[in-house]
Parts: sequence; C-alpha cells; structure tokens
Amino acid sequence: MLIYDAHLPSTIYHLPSTIYHLPSTMLIYHLPSTIYHLPSTIYHLPHYQATNHAPSPSLNEVPMPNQLPRCPPYRYTGGNANTNANTNTTSARPKTAEAKQWNFTSTDALGRTVSVSAAPAAPAPTPAPAPAPAPAPGAPMDPTRGSASSASTAQSAKADDAALFANPFALRHGRRYLRDLTYPLPCDLPELQRQNLHTLLSTSVFGRALGSSPDPERPPRKVLEIACGSGYWSSLCHEYLSGLGYEDVQYTGLDIVPVAADLRKQNIDWNFVQHNLRKVPLPFDDGEFDIVVMKDMCMVVPPGSASQRILDEAIRILKSGGTLEIWETDHVIRSILPHPPPPPGKNPQEYACAVATGTFMISPITPFTEAHNKFLASANNWITEALDKRKLSPTPCVRISQMLLQETETLQGVENRRVAIPLGELRWEREAAAEKQAANRRGSEAARTKKGGDGATLTDEQAALRHTALLVVIQMIESLEPLLKEVSGKSQEEWQTWWGSMMTNLLQEKGASSGECLEIGVWWCQKV
Repeated sequence: MLIYDAHLPSTIYHLPSTIYHLPSTMLIYHLPSTIYHLPSTIYHLPHYQATNHAPSPSLNEVPMPNQLPRCPPYRYTGGNANTNANTNTTSARPKTAEAKQWNFTSTDALGRTVSVSAAPAAPAPTPAPAPAPAPAPGAPMDPTRGSASSASTAQSAKADDAALFANPFALRHGRRYLRDLTYPLPCDLPELQRQNLHTLLSTSVFGRALGSSPDPERPPRKVLEIACGSGYWSSLCHEYLSGLGYEDVQYTGLDIVPVAADLRKQNIDWNFVQHNLRKVPLPFDDGEFDIVVMKDMCMVVPPGSASQRILDEAIRILKSGGTLEIWETDHVIRSILPHPPPPPGKNPQEYACAVATGTFMISPITPFTEAHNKFLASANNWITEALDKRKLSPTPCVRISQMLLQETETLQGVENRRVAIPLGELRWEREAAAEKQAANRRGSEAARTKKGGDGATLTDEQAALRHTALLVVIQMIESLEPLLKEVSGKSQEEWQTWWGSMMTNLLQEKGASSGECLEIGVWWCQKV
C-alpha cells in the first residue's frame, strides 16, 4: 500500500496510526502530540477499491517531499446504491431514524465493503392507491378534504426523505456528494478528515471543547450535536467533560447520513439519529437536552427563515437553563493589521490562551483589511460568488450574535469568543523578533540566552497550529473546486496551473505572511 507521508513539522498533531486504515490513495498528515489525540477507535476502515482514472490536479500539484512517487487520488467506487455490481442483488437500507446498524449490500455510508448476506431483502413495492373520483360540477366541497393538499405534501416529503436516506450519495467530479445539490461539499473520507482537522484546530485554539463552562449545580446529562458528521466533536466533548468529572453524560448525533463512527466502542454513551436538517420539527421532545451544539451549519442551512426554524427547534428541545452553543468559521480570508490591540475588558484566561497559541482575539476594534495574497483574494471572490448562488453565507460569524440577541424571550446571557489564526509567521512578527534579537545582543548574557533570543518568533506548537490552519484553508478550496472552477470560468488546464501556483506560493514561498487569518468563533447562551 502506497502512502504519501506529508511530513509537516514534527510537533504537528501525531495521529495514532490506528485511527485511519486508509486506502492507498489517501494522504496521512502527521500532526503534533501536544494537542488532542484522536481516539484510536474512530475509524477502522478497510482498504478501498480503486478505479483507474485521470489523476486529480489538486493532488498532483501538492509539493512532493524527496520526490516521492505520486499516488492516484481517492475515488469512491461503492457503485449504485440499489444494485451490487458483483452480485446483481438489490440493497435494502434502513430508512428510520432509530436504525442503529447500517447493513448495506455492498458498501456502507463511508464506502466500506460489507457482506452481501448481511443485507435484508428489499420489501415488495406497495401499489399506489387509486385516485379519488373528481366531484361533480357545482357540488359542495367535502369539509374532511380541506387538508388534502397539506397531507399530500407531507406524504411527498416523507417519500423524498425515504428515497434520500436509501440512496443518499451521487458520484460527481470524481468524489462522492450528497444527492441534495444545495450542500456544496463532498461527503467522502478526505472531506471528513478535513472536518476532523478543523474541529481539532478549533478546540485546540480555544483550549476546550465547549465555549461555556458547565454549572456544577446543574451537571449536563444529555448533549446533542446537530450536523454531527463524523461525531469527532462529541468524542472531544466527552473527553473534556470527563476530565471535569462529568462521567454520566449521554451524547446524541443528528445528521442526514450515518457517517459517524460508533462511539460506544470508546465507552461513550452515544446514539445517532438520521434526519434531514432542513425538515422540522426535529425528532426530539421538548426540553430533552442540557446542551445543544450547532457546528459549521453555514454550509447546511441558508440564512434567513431556514436558519431561524433550526434555531427555534434547538431552543424547543433545550431544557430551561440549558446551554445552546454555535461554532462557526468564516470562509473569506482577511488580513489582520500589524500589532492589533487587545480587546477591551478582555478575559485574562482567554487572553493568556491566545498568547500561548499565537492567535489573536477578535473584537469590534480589531483592525482587518482585505487579503493581500493574490491567490487567497481570488479564492475569496470565487467562494463568495459560488455560495451566493446557493443562498449560503461565506461569512456567518458576522450575524450570529444579532441572531441570538433578538431571542429576548427565550435566550439570555449571550456571550462569544472569536479568534483569528494566522496562516503562517507574519512579516511584522519577524521584524519585531529581529529588533528583539539585536537588543539582546546589546544586553547581558542572560538576555541573549532568554527564550526567543535566537530570533524564533513562534514556538513549535504555535507554528504547528498556524500550519494546520493553512492546511484547513487549502483543503476547503480543494473541496469546493468544482464550484470555484465554474464561477471562475477556468478550464481544467487553467485550474491546474492556478492551483499549482497557489500551492507553491503558500507552502514553499510562505505567501500568507501579510496577516492572512482564519477566523473562527463560538457563541453560547442559556435558555430562559
């Protein structure tokens, strides 16, 4: 099996080798052991079947250390959800939210090969009922039929959901996507890895898996993660709460497809519920959860009435006094201006965490400007146009506080914490370090041997976090490649040229040194 080992700095999150049994076409990033270790039981994935196809331009343009052989990109080959190419048998997939074991004929939601004998036989089709006779002209309307249209709509919606749950994926552009064209990102293993890396980065920068602090007098018992994806955040939250002494906590993940691992193998009280997030109500009782978390929802639900309905549902299923948290990331990169002032009235612990991680706290007085890097500036324009076409927001962080503050009758104590993570060592940081080094040379021997006296501006951990943020940004552009090619009007050859130049600029030439930052935030409040 051929693995491309992208040797990042030695301090960047060392993922245990047992996490991902990856196909021969995947990339493994060795990241630093100083932050969270991904649980060793998250993904035990068998070898994927590979197909012969043209190499992906995005992977071909990645700089290859030591001229390692290029490996072909991953391509999902699970085949048609209804027919197994080898056995010509029909698959039957669970269609209820309560299903816990996902038995497919040939592949599961992650493309893993399973036994054909494990799949139950498909039920016989139910004949459609005969249409009701049309009323005679002038006859009075039957009052019992007043809701026939709404009932028909509800039945149609249920049928659509059943079809989506039974066959949720489609192969496009060499990657696996949801059949729902509104969701712009792939739904395959590389994208799940990007999302996990993003989650790891966010919790590492904030120093915890929750923005809020649990109340010892009201210990959390039930936690819901909406749009849970792989469920990795739930595993980190379990680790965080367990460290605080909260052991008896039940975790529930909600998503449209069952790609989450079975966290029960990690001794986590875990339950997965399959549900289309755009359909309300959510399948939970009023006041059922102590903590409800919505993470990276800007790509799932458009702003406006749709996001308001999801917020109303999250409030409904939250207990009185329970905590609602929203984690989001802006997908338009901005540059922070040199030497930003600390936020007024800053929390000492949060400020110390920002200093330790080499990040910057964001407040209304934090000075930003447009990205100076020409490649990131182009990507910003294309991402904005592509998401606008799908009525999605590329900068969700600017509206979350207002959305929560307007819920004066149901929510209280709205707080937030926003952080800007530079994508590399900043030019003005290097200049300040050079001045400090010159001053140390003129000072005492003790000053010369002081940490940082060698001209280093970042610790290994800080450099690791920034490089990880850069990887997250690059991988996001890669995941949105089909959309960005469309709005940019570039041909495949033109895109390959642009992508290769961008990778060289960002990874080899350190082009993101003018203040370009990834902006993330967490908002939390309590239900009245």
